Amino acid sequence: MRPYAWGSRTAISELLGRPTPAPHPEAELWMGAHPGDPSVLEGFGSDGTVTLADAVDRDPEAMLGSAVAAKFGARLPFLLKVLAAAEPLSLQAHPSPAQAAHGFELEERLGVPLDSPDRNYKDSWHKPELVCALTEFHALCGFRDPAVTVELLTELAVPQLDHYLSLLSGQPDRDGVRALFSSIVTVPASLLDPLLAAVLQACVARVRAGSRFAAEYRTALELGERYPGDPGVLASLLLNRVTLQPGQALYLDAGNLHAYLEGVGVEIMANSDNVLRGGLTPKHVDVPELMRVLDFTAGDVPVLGGDAGPDGELVYTTPVPEFRLSRLELSDRPYRLDHDGPQILLVTEGTAELVAADGAALTVPRGRSVWVPAADRGVTVHGTGVAYRAMDGLAP
Repeated sequence: MRPYAWGSRTAISELLGRPTPAPHPEAELWMGAHPGDPSVLEGFGSDGTVTLADAVDRDPEAMLGSAVAAKFGARLPFLLKVLAAAEPLSLQAHPSPAQAAHGFELEERLGVPLDSPDRNYKDSWHKPELVCALTEFHALCGFRDPAVTVELLTELAVPQLDHYLSLLSGQPDRDGVRALFSSIVTVPASLLDPLLAAVLQACVARVRAGSRFAAEYRTALELGERYPGDPGVLASLLLNRVTLQPGQALYLDAGNLHAYLEGVGVEIMANSDNVLRGGLTPKHVDVPELMRVLDFTAGDVPVLGGDAGPDGELVYTTPVPEFRLSRLELSDRPYRLDHDGPQILLVTEGTAELVAADGAALTVPRGRSVWVPAADRGVTVHGTGVAYRAMDGLAP
């Protein structure tokens, strides 16, 4: 459990059947073999305290399967989470595989401690991710179509914005987006404070007037209240504001600038800690490195509804080999968890009943998860409610 300040005091406790509100914010529930917080395998080993990371390290072939072990070594390539955001997360992006490898090697060579608050790269892996909404879920994700952003900023009618607006209106493409974003995140504090004040005052007026951009302006106002004097408040006006309904998902590839605003979702990602922050946070922001990582391609962000798989499985298709996520509507009809690699099944509604090939059965209630190693073939699941199935993305 990760008790980050932006977490909810109710969502994860309710999922786990614990009293609410929780004493502290509960932001993320992790399921996987991440060294920072590996899952414990109940009933595995003599003392019942073996972590998933230890089990994978001891026998990667049995735990991961030959294909996953050959590609990723003794390392579970994905991390599954329940994310519960009561307040906005930081504005951030993740590196590509080449950027992560280069950045990690450079900071290692420079001797930057892994636990240093100024360190950008905690490992040499990239961190694509997918979030699937359990409740209505709000996010900022990717740069908006430049022509629409010009409309949004022009409508504010803030003279102090004219110089910045001209960078995009004169070049409404990815280079214009780059120029505008770079100027915004490097505005000197002496200029930023009056600029922000004027923009937020204009946002109030446009919300009251019923602007078609009212949601974007209202988000800027909320962020401005939480992060006064942060250039990320201005940067938020350049991004797509997306609302997911339960069952819808967003895939975030390398370089996508994003911030989760509010909601509860199941998140799956490559097993990495690499985050480049761009604002809305008191943590380290390395603007030159962020600019090197960001993808300034602009336009609408696809909302994934899932592709129909076998027996009603809904698969959220992504292009990466590290992970795949699907949604199962549980019923009395057994569903076979056939896969040559590792799997984690998380129950978000109702109860799942797993049956192994030898007939051994396991009941998994709401809020609990089960590890299915590659060596366990012939496992079936039935029950009531909904479960999310995480696995590697190597198999077609």
